[in-house]
Amino acid sequence: MSFTRTLRAVGGAVVAGALLFGTAPVASADQIRNDQWALKAFGAEDIWKISTGKGVTVAVIDDPVDGNHADLKGNVLPGKSFIDGGTADRPYGKREHGTAMASLIAGHGHGPGDSDGVKGLAPDAKILPVGVDLQDPDSVAEFGKDLKFADALRYAVDHGAKVVNMSFASGSDSPGDKEAIAYARKHDVLLVAGTGNSGTDTLAYPAAMPGVLAVGAVGKDLHVWNRSNYGPHVKLIAPGVYIRSASPVEDVHGKYRLANGTSDATAYVSAAAALLRSKFPDLSAGQIANRLVKTAGLPDDKKGMKLPDAHYGYGFIKPYSALTKDVPAGSKNGPFPALKSGGSSDPSSAAGSNEAGPKIQSDKGLSTPFIILVAVVGLVVLVIILVVVLVAKKKNRRNGPPPGGPGGFGGPGGPGGPGGFVPHPPNPNNSYQQQPGGPGAYPPAPPTQPPGR
Repeated sequence: MSFTRTLRAVGGAVVAGALLFGTAPVASADQIRNDQWALKAFGAEDIWKISTGKGVTVAVIDDPVDGNHADLKGNVLPGKSFIDGGTADRPYGKREHGTAMASLIAGHGHGPGDSDGVKGLAPDAKILPVGVDLQDPDSVAEFGKDLKFADALRYAVDHGAKVVNMSFASGSDSPGDKEAIAYARKHDVLLVAGTGNSGTDTLAYPAAMPGVLAVGAVGKDLHVWNRSNYGPHVKLIAPGVYIRSASPVEDVHGKYRLANGTSDATAYVSAAAALLRSKFPDLSAGQIANRLVKTAGLPDDKKGMKLPDAHYGYGFIKPYSALTKDVPAGSKNGPFPALKSGGSSDPSSAAGSNEAGPKIQSDKGLSTPFIILVAVVGLVVLVIILVVVLVAKKKNRRNGPPPGGPGGFGGPGGPGGPGGFVPHPPNPNNSYQQQPGGPGAYPPAPPTQPPGR
């Protein structure tokens, strides 16, 4: 499988540390934690009273992970590197993406009370690193000429992963990859992948494959990041703008990075899934996805839109609500299509019924009789309009021109004329573009409740 971009680079997951800090001195560990606006917005301290992801293994198919990082030590299993055949719990050169994703999922911080450094949303989950060579951001990544994505995914499934984080994208969806997706689903593994960072409706795989929870990125203002890919496959959105995470590479900010991207959003959804799988061990992967979908939220100006929306999916994740609200378990497939008897996903099946989750709309086309009826009605309406116009013209000839002179009602300078009322021009800003927002603004909540509920 050819991976054209990792999500840190599909359209460029922008490392923004230099933009915010320039050549500032090394950031303190406390500042690193303070930078994690998503945790504050989720109300993580209250979430951790309910679930910390304990007992759940999350596979991270990505660059190998730095298992000795202060914020990850003890939470990273050996795993396997498909690059050199060894374990994947050690850095691979200066590539940091895998470590960053692992830290957002299961980082535990360090220092007194683990109050310093990066903390993941599911700090007691275990990371199963599955190392693959995603190469450099601007290169065309070959996922190994003798290695397929299927191999890495099957390894994750066979080694106990209940959630698989796939923060990468490709333009390929080979039959072998589809079979691996079906294999994971048959083993009740929840698959989470990012939609890509090019800001287009280009389908990125595996996110666009049936049975995968496709995730876009949202900023502090609740609106979708302007470089988050979109399309009918998008299911959820999560924080992906100015996200602080761990790195195996030390720079002026310490062993940390700051980035934008659907990669980071994917990691937060995987972490939320780990929280749910820990609290609700008897629910299927689809039922876990169903809880995330049913409790998702929308910004105020997007409420009432038809769901799933191509940009917002069903909305941004609200982990506290997903953990605490009364959500019927529903179908084991949740918002995903059922598996065919042969094991592959059946996109034609209902992707959600009243018990399986929000119903995905399908366009079945128009029947021939209906088209004929519409044409006849349209013809009749056209004839009526022509008759009205002719009658009006005859009447105008009798009554003379309208008052106020030429130019319509009021003449020049009146409504619609020069100097008169001019409709306000449309907002030139993209409604999905990133906008400034303060920490804690994601998602909104009444003052008496922590955010993220």
